[in-house]
Amino acid sequence: MSDQLFPHYTNPGVDSYKQKILPLRDRMTVYNGWLKNRLETILPKLMDEIGIEMWLVIAREYNEDPVIMSLLPMPNLYARRRTILLFHRKPDKVERLAVYRYGFGDFYEGVWNPDEEEQYEALTRIIKERDPNNIGINVSNTYAFGDGLTHGEYTLLIDALGSLSDRIVPAETLCVRWLETRIKEELETYPMLVELTHAIIQEAFSSKVITPGVTTTNDVQWWMRQKMLDLGVEMWFPATVDLQGHGDTYDAKEKRKLIKRGDLIHCDVGFYYLGLATDVQQNCYILKHGETDAPAGLKDALTAANQLQDFHAEAMKTGRTGNEILKIALDNANKVGLTPSIYTHPLGVHGHAAGPTIGLWDQQDGVLGRGDHPLHPDTCYAIELNAKHKVPEWDHQEVRMALEQDAWWTGEKLVFMSGRQKKLHLVN
Repeated sequence: MSDQLFPHYTNPGVDSYKQKILPLRDRMTVYNGWLKNRLETILPKLMDEIGIEMWLVIAREYNEDPVIMSLLPMPNLYARRRTILLFHRKPDKVERLAVYRYGFGDFYEGVWNPDEEEQYEALTRIIKERDPNNIGINVSNTYAFGDGLTHGEYTLLIDALGSLSDRIVPAETLCVRWLETRIKEELETYPMLVELTHAIIQEAFSSKVITPGVTTTNDVQWWMRQKMLDLGVEMWFPATVDLQGHGDTYDAKEKRKLIKRGDLIHCDVGFYYLGLATDVQQNCYILKHGETDAPAGLKDALTAANQLQDFHAEAMKTGRTGNEILKIALDNANKVGLTPSIYTHPLGVHGHAAGPTIGLWDQQDGVLGRGDHPLHPDTCYAIELNAKHKVPEWDHQEVRMALEQDAWWTGEKLVFMSGRQKKLHLVN
């Protein structure tokens, strides 16, 4: 395990990152370059790995398959009318066609003339000409990411293909592998996105934003949401902030909003940029008058959560399933007396992304289906968990120390892409 990819320098302030956020036109250049690379290098390998000769991705406007948005170039990230992408594995390449009125430039050759034939008629003709051994379609009972073909489109496809429909196979694994696998250029850029997420949290958890006795958790979360908008990145979920204080239970139905001295503050923040998502949880202590540090019990709680991260990282091995990783990590944590809970999810094109689910907060014995997917190299994760710890300074009240940190599985080790929280943020 490695705590960070690059040396983590003192954060100069969130607004200093504005110059790193590209204008829209430049984002398109970067994003489309990555997409072209992915289509030419990753997709052929994955089709061979899974054994799919032809892959169809079919979607209609406003009812998009979750995969198609990762296959289309900017600025055309959504289906128009009905968009059909066809991938055919040839010996030397993957042929990329769009059975669609316009095509997509160098990405997909347009092969349908609506003045000459109907859309599904054209698709059937093209498939017959290529005569593939199998035809992958996006249907799945397990993965939402592999189940993007709607019932209506499925019915039209089956009717159009006739006897060729016997060659149809589920492409769910191809969908997941395509979405979860990152290329070198994406992995080189990802740490900056995570670092920016940390910068937003660092400034939110400071006296620039928080005045004890005045500021509420709602104030802080709305500051985070506005800051992301101002920076030009897109929230994939609304940033949240909550607190625990001496005498407060972490699972109370009605939580106090007003931040007071002596409180432990927790956040959950993430955004999309360049087609990649971040997702981070960190914690902050509001100093009482006369204090210069958090109580030892709260610092021990953070140490326990860091130790759980270590057990999690040690359990990760290429080829192990999410459920196997979960069991090994929890067993090892329980052996040393931790009170652990792990609910890690893949991270990438989506926030709760494609890949092996490693626990859910309410399924600590494993997750049927999604937890059975194996760990693969060059995939990314939000290492999300908590450890409960009794704090002597709070009359041995149990505190839930929740952490979430974005990391890259290289195939050999887990790398936290911009370090991880080992000290509580402090607000005077």
